[in-house]
Amino acid sequence: MTDPHQNKLKSLVEILLISTRLGFTSFGGPIAHLGYFHEEYVRRRKWMNEKSYADLVALCQFLPGPASSQVGIGIGVMRAGVLGGIVSFLGFTLPSVIALIIFAVLLQSFGFTEAGWIHGLKIVAVVVVAHAILGMAKNLTPDLNRKTLALFAVVVTLMWQTAFTQVGIIILAGLIGFLLYRNHTLEEQTDKNASFPISHRFAVICLTLFFGLLIALPILREATTLNWIAMFDSFYRAGALVFGGGHVVLPLLEREFVPTGWLSEEQFLAGYGAAQAVPGPLFTFAAYIGAVINGWKGGLLATIAIFLPAFLLILGTLPFWNSMRRNPSIKGALMGVNAAVVGILIAALYQPIWTSSILSAADFAFAAVLFSMLVFWKLPPWVIVVTGALGGWILSLLF
Repeated sequence: MTDPHQNKLKSLVEILLISTRLGFTSFGGPIAHLGYFHEEYVRRRKWMNEKSYADLVALCQFLPGPASSQVGIGIGVMRAGVLGGIVSFLGFTLPSVIALIIFAVLLQSFGFTEAGWIHGLKIVAVVVVAHAILGMAKNLTPDLNRKTLALFAVVVTLMWQTAFTQVGIIILAGLIGFLLYRNHTLEEQTDKNASFPISHRFAVICLTLFFGLLIALPILREATTLNWIAMFDSFYRAGALVFGGGHVVLPLLEREFVPTGWLSEEQFLAGYGAAQAVPGPLFTFAAYIGAVINGWKGGLLATIAIFLPAFLLILGTLPFWNSMRRNPSIKGALMGVNAAVVGILIAALYQPIWTSSILSAADFAFAAVLFSMLVFWKLPPWVIVVTGALGGWILSLLF
């Protein structure tokens, strides 16, 4: 007879090892991270199927905050409860937090921002995202209506690049999906692993805390002169109110900290370069700012503050989301939403991933080699990352 405690511990260790490896190797920003997660958790380990993964991605795209980190937390929760979510978050995030503080100092000293190996890692991101999109499109846009919805999402996302565009697309696609597929019957793709062991009561507490802190922190900031409360408030609001992921939060943090004198424009730009170069979520840029202001303690405080809203939102919405997506009247809406998510990912593949990575014929040729290694030769992602870094460095010497 198996001991449930041993099984839980085994699951937690497994989540920690896998998420930490992803934290060390997931370059390319939030959309690329979703590609890495898809490759690891859906294709290789089969912890969840395409539909459950797409549903989770759709929810996290809809919520404010770092979408890729929220997806990672959700997968951890699904695997081993709230503790699994925390372990998954720590594994994926801490390598970036630690590396960013160290790497930012090196950037200021030696200036690595134009290094060829960093460009190689950007090409890796193109390959990983393209592979993820192919897999998701095959399963989530099988008919003409959903292909058209995905196309609509691509066009609108690229033509109107605002913070709220993708939220509007998801809402509209859900409405269209509901109208088109509300009476649609399909063979349900069962997923015995896709359960979220969180009570509705706990979820309500998390949502209440999320909104309570959003209201209380600015009041506390005005009522006290404590710097750490002011810092916590700034980072918490950034994490709570930003749609669109890390690329959006960086300029917001600049407006929050540079004009007020917390750090100089030069210090901010040095950290900005580091944030683009290290793996893991871009929200860990907060750790750099916090460390500049108040050493490692400031870095830790900033990291907790900026990611806390993401935690509270995902834990607060998962139980209700799980109930909703099983409701027959909502399944049609989710079919539309999932098709739109494919379109949003295609748009992100072009802008900013492709436009900042494939700058020459040599880049495209190298991307084709890496894509073949991943898709046809089925080499593990870490091999692609290492090859990408080495190849980028060699290309920078040749061209």
